[in-house]
Amino acid sequence: MCRHLACLGPEEPLGRLLVDPPHGLYRQSWAPRRQRYGTVNADGFGVGWYADGDPVPARYRRAGPIWADLSFADLARVVRSRALLAAVRDATLAGADAEAAAAPFAAGPWLFSHNGAVAGWPRSLEHLTGTLPAAELLSMEARNDSAFVWALVLARLRGGDAEGQALADTVVEVAAAAPGSRLNLLLTNGETITATAWGDTLWYLTGPGPRTVVASEPYDDDPRWQEVPDHTLLTASRSDVLLTPLKEPSPDVASAPPKEPCP
Repeated sequence: MCRHLACLGPEEPLGRLLVDPPHGLYRQSWAPRRQRYGTVNADGFGVGWYADGDPVPARYRRAGPIWADLSFADLARVVRSRALLAAVRDATLAGADAEAAAAPFAAGPWLFSHNGAVAGWPRSLEHLTGTLPAAELLSMEARNDSAFVWALVLARLRGGDAEGQALADTVVEVAAAAPGSRLNLLLTNGETITATAWGDTLWYLTGPGPRTVVASEPYDDDPRWQEVPDHTLLTASRSDVLLTPLKEPSPDVASAPPKEPCP
């Protein structure tokens, strides 16, 4: 459905990660090698990055395919960062949200992307709207499943949950409500990367030096790329990667009544 990538490391041009590699995200927009669902990611793209001394990331997003944006390669050649998150999109359903539906979504220090699809959207998650404050629903950037999953994650983050807990709990909650959903989530705050492998491919690469890349698929044939097992939570810094198994939601979770809205 989509391809995404996040990186923490030494400062380098965005294009060195997204455009220059032989199978980088730029090429994955029309020729992904390991995409299980869909073939072309031409329904929008985006990149978010952090500038030194500013915890709030910048974003560049467009509704069309990345290869049709004549400015992007030039921008990526000169903009440098120590942390980024980027995605190319294959929309689950056609919509009118244009670039607002393209990842990364953002709030405060966080950038977020969802690779996958929520089964039975939107009816399957209708009862979960009651778990969100009205302000979270009204401030959603788009009306697609990814934006709603982001709203669920963001409510947990703002409630004080750690990034890993917020992603893990959201995946279990959505998977219980909509069995068969694909929920590969990717989150960064500029200092750490948190991700889930749930129904689609996820890989990571460490080194050389203090550098970690997490991506839907490898952008080259470096043998150091490691595949993340399905149903796994990944948490990473520039020097360490931790993998934690995620459990399938129990029948009790699936049948639990909706939670009361947050005050």
